[in-house]
Amino acid sequence: SCVRSNSNRAAISHLHRQLYGRLYPVLLVNTDGSTVRLRYSEPKRILMMPLDSSTLPEAERKARLRRHFPSKPKPKQEETFDGIDLDTYKKFWKK
Repeated sequence: SCVRSNSNRAAISHLHRQLYGRLYPVLLVNTDGSTVRLRYSEPKRILMMPLDSSTLPEAERKARLRRHFPSKPKPKQEETFDGIDLDTYKKFWKK
């Protein structure tokens, strides 16, 4: 397919560059909620620091793991036709 290399290409998605020529102002958010403005090599608005799970209480750590890795869905039971009286539906059969 045809790729257009003009100014509209960057407006649709992110810039496709390996290295950026300057540093960009970025807001860094720490795990405690504090924010710091710094200069970063890529044009982003917000950077978030990862949360250290070893410092959390046990109940909150388990709750985060449950949200992150949900349990597997339970298998559904198959329908059986044991309890259905077929004589009631005899009028719908074609002869």
